[in-house]
Amino acid sequence: MAASAPPRPLQYSVRLRFLGEEQLPEGLPLGAPSPKALRLEVQPREGDAALTVTDADGVCVFKCLVNKDTEYCRVGRESVLITIGYNSALLQFRSHSEYSLFSTALKNCRNQTKEHSVFNQRTEESSAAQYFQFYGCLSQQQNMMQDFVRTATYHRAILQNHIDFKDKVVLDVGCGSGILSFFAVQAGARKVYAVEASAVAKYAEILVRSNNLVDKINVLSGKIEEISLPESVDVIVSEPMGYMLFNERMLESYLHSKKWLKSNGMMFPTFSDIHLAPFSDEQLYMEHYSRANFWYQQCFYGVNLSSLRNAAVDEYFRQPIVDTFDIRILMARTVKYTVNFIEAEEEDLHRVEIPFVFQMMQSGLIHGLAFWFDVAFVGSLLTVWLSTAPTEPLTHWYQVRCLLQTPLFAKEGETLSGKVLFVANKRQSYDIQIVAAVDETGFKSGNILDLKNPFFRYA
Repeated sequence: MAASAPPRPLQYSVRLRFLGEEQLPEGLPLGAPSPKALRLEVQPREGDAALTVTDADGVCVFKCLVNKDTEYCRVGRESVLITIGYNSALLQFRSHSEYSLFSTALKNCRNQTKEHSVFNQRTEESSAAQYFQFYGCLSQQQNMMQDFVRTATYHRAILQNHIDFKDKVVLDVGCGSGILSFFAVQAGARKVYAVEASAVAKYAEILVRSNNLVDKINVLSGKIEEISLPESVDVIVSEPMGYMLFNERMLESYLHSKKWLKSNGMMFPTFSDIHLAPFSDEQLYMEHYSRANFWYQQCFYGVNLSSLRNAAVDEYFRQPIVDTFDIRILMARTVKYTVNFIEAEEEDLHRVEIPFVFQMMQSGLIHGLAFWFDVAFVGSLLTVWLSTAPTEPLTHWYQVRCLLQTPLFAKEGETLSGKVLFVANKRQSYDIQIVAAVDETGFKSGNILDLKNPFFRYA
């Protein structure tokens, strides 16, 4: 087996100053580093990192090996002091964002981040890489920003509750392009810490600079579970909702960020309701079976595929269906489950059980359960709602439907009872178990679904 290639070196533009005890007389301020721009190259390795600083001619002016025993600390906003033996080197980066990228890389090399990060403990490495690559694309940021309902509702919630932001310190969790941070500044925020773990952080930094808000918005590159803030915050803003509210497990990062929130602080959004209701849709049910008929072919280029049809049916029925629908397919009033972000803890979202009892408002076959969610922004002046209900304008979250493996027949006035169980997994998603029964007849059905692998029917 061929050896894997070493990680590519990371490069930064820095200024460098060497320090000794004789250069730090008591009571005198530390002078600025040399104005000459140098290139810092960081070569990550197992357990350590090789740092090399070269000038414009490629001449090495500083070199060292950093491991878990190396002494180093942050200086000011965008500098780091590294001490090797009795010699110290001050590296000043071009921006706090670049310093944060360097700091995160250094922690990874020193095996600190993986040991202590709550995020890494709950997430497979491959899933995290795919997730941050996806959200690191401007096209995906555009997709979310162009969701008028989403963006306009956040804008309204923040600006119409301006007294909650005026002269306040705000934390934007998973800031993406930084759009919510800009809204917070428009509402009068004194300082915004915009935290983003994907590569889009560099674009957020560009927007901050081009909009002349460097003194207001500080972009921090890294996971909220791993970064440090210089102060507590008055308000936390975020857009952490996924399909069926819980997908991607970003809500846990949102709750984790409360460690930086003052005791009387506010959260935008403040709480969420997830709604569910039984539906009847014969076309959808048969459509799912028809998808599996491909595997019923007995002579596909001379190959009999039919032995896999049952496995295909099982797999397709494990897929939650992301689309929208006419509310007339709903057979009962909804049941809702509330998550209060002020009160909830991360552990509360590891296993979410939603019991239900529906009184049927019409007779017919129950093919599954439909889901959507609302979030509320509870401000001092106004409570603003963002709804993904099928009765409201469509959002990029759509609605989600989960089929029962076997439809249940119920008459008007009868009751359908059971539960929906969400169990978190390390793929940043949930396994969903549905158990349902018509109480009057005793007929039962259910399903187990994989929220990580939905079927996008709207396309």
